[in-house]
Amino acid sequence: MQPYVNSYYADTRNSGREFPILDQVVETDVCIIGAGYTGLSSALFLSEAGYRVTVLEAAKVGFGASGRNGGQLVNSYSRDVDVIEARYGARTAEVLGSMIFEGGDIIRERIAQYGIECDYRQGGIFAALNPKQLRGLAEQKRGWERYGNDQLHMLDATDIAGQIGSDAYVGGLLDKSGGHIHPLNLALGEAAAVIKLGGRIYEQSGAVDIRYGEPIVVSTAKGQVRAKYLLIAGNAYLNKDLDTRVTSKSMPCGSQIVVTEPLSEKVARELITNNYCVEDCNYLLDYYRLTADNRLLYGGGVVYGAREPDDIEQLILPKILKTFPQLKGVKIDYRWTGNFLLTMSRMPQFGRVEKNAYYMQGYSGHGVTCSHLAGKLISEMIRGDAERFEAFASLPHMPMLGGRTFQAPLTAMGAAYYALRDRFGV
Repeated sequence: MQPYVNSYYADTRNSGREFPILDQVVETDVCIIGAGYTGLSSALFLSEAGYRVTVLEAAKVGFGASGRNGGQLVNSYSRDVDVIEARYGARTAEVLGSMIFEGGDIIRERIAQYGIECDYRQGGIFAALNPKQLRGLAEQKRGWERYGNDQLHMLDATDIAGQIGSDAYVGGLLDKSGGHIHPLNLALGEAAAVIKLGGRIYEQSGAVDIRYGEPIVVSTAKGQVRAKYLLIAGNAYLNKDLDTRVTSKSMPCGSQIVVTEPLSEKVARELITNNYCVEDCNYLLDYYRLTADNRLLYGGGVVYGAREPDDIEQLILPKILKTFPQLKGVKIDYRWTGNFLLTMSRMPQFGRVEKNAYYMQGYSGHGVTCSHLAGKLISEMIRGDAERFEAFASLPHMPMLGGRTFQAPLTAMGAAYYALRDRFGV
């Protein structure tokens, strides 16, 4: 049995139903492997469209990145529209650009529609550490405004000092269409909505074998699902041997988070005046926000290959004190690692492995919003409207440099180069 990792989110999750272990043969329209955001969003859209849906989860709902992430609703993809246009052309950029704010809208709609209690707060800041990053944010603002975001505000040094109690930043960009949530409670609320609509979710029921055909047969340790369609949505926690066509072109990476003891209301507001979430603009970025009970949640760094570091607090606490030296002596109550799935292009990987079997994965650190968009796109695809899904599926899925043996060290070398550029503002 795999319980939740020891985290702030697990300790403050909403009480709810337990999901059974699959111990029988189940007939369904769509079988989904993975009960994270990709699987849950897909299950919810498909259930709303009248499909019988069965979700298989190897551990617990939201066990992976969906229940461990920083809780930030950040628009766009891990590569923004300007990079997409330079790599793939204006037409592809136009199609993908038209969707960059849709994931956040979907989350807000789900929260309202199903009454999900997940501490949603509006607004996020991209914080610039040097003039080059600030110029980049001005370009980002112009690009996002082209696609309809009218909730963006540039911040100069005085403005950002009024928002964040740190002297680390020269300016920033406030996106009021961003925000932050309790990510595990969002996942649990979406799972409850799936059940309410007649869907089925099985925990501790990892897929161990897939037999493609009509129907597709997915086997677990104790049961079996027979389905017209299959969606593989395990991301960084997918069994790497389940289908190597899906798992061979990406790499799990770890990100670390710590949460402080509760802070006084006065101290909390001095740190982040308007309770926005914050991320800096470095290649290996840091991100932070306040929780509903006024703790500082702070994350950063990447461990390539998803190894768990020996001392998470020792990695993150110096970052906190560099940003907020006034917190010297603060106690850390929680610390954990969560894995996300990195692709070579840093773009999501959507595709088809058989005529009735699909996969969606590899959000490269931007999964909260994009995974919710993914659920809508696969629902459109199965219902016969393939255009938007295919816009992603047509992107090349490049293998990671170095294969399975050398991909982690080679990627880390590349990241170190960009981290050095960040350090010197070049």
